[in-house]
Amino acid sequence: MLVGDHLMALAGQLFATSGLPAAYLARARPMWAELARELIAGECLEILTTGAHPDPDVSMKVVRYKTAKYTVEQPLLIGALLAGASPQLRATLSAYGLPLGEAFQLRDDLLGLFGEPERTGKAGLDDIRGRRPTALLAKTWQAALPAQREQLAGVLGRRDLNEKHLRDVRELMVTLKAPEQVENMIASRVQEAVGHLGGLDTSQQARRALTALAHSATDRRN
Repeated sequence: MLVGDHLMALAGQLFATSGLPAAYLARARPMWAELARELIAGECLEILTTGAHPDPDVSMKVVRYKTAKYTVEQPLLIGALLAGASPQLRATLSAYGLPLGEAFQLRDDLLGLFGEPERTGKAGLDDIRGRRPTALLAKTWQAALPAQREQLAGVLGRRDLNEKHLRDVRELMVTLKAPEQVENMIASRVQEAVGHLGGLDTSQQARRALTALAHSATDRRN
């Protein structure tokens, strides 16, 4: 936790001493502060909802504030503010960045449970052991019958989880088509994000770069 605090402070220092004109930094500083506030709010929301019955709406709220805003939307807005972008351009970047940020985290959740640990750097059991409020878990819980919920509840939060538990959870999720639902959520958000680029008041090169970003951020294996 203290290391995280230190890194946030260091990031703020790097921003303030970037060498950009003071007037440019002044335009973007409120967004920097908003990014930090909402990131902390998202982390707190995840902590407060960890261990509760999985809920799709709550999980997506966590996704939005813990990841989507600070990974894509707000960095784009900070760059736009530094460059003196118009309110209309910033609104379009926000409309692009928020669904893309959500899709990025949804892909991360799928990779966390179904990815290859040697490629993702994630232990497949972490989200189950920690009872984290992921959309994947929420979709599974929502579709499960009482007996399947009982099976899932017997695994969530256990400290002695092993590979058999992981296989059982994966099989249940696949049976209930939860990964398929999350894939559809990713695809729809990428489509929504890219759809906003048509009205972006910028160069064709910039639109191509943002389109490529949308696909590289969500079509990945690590």
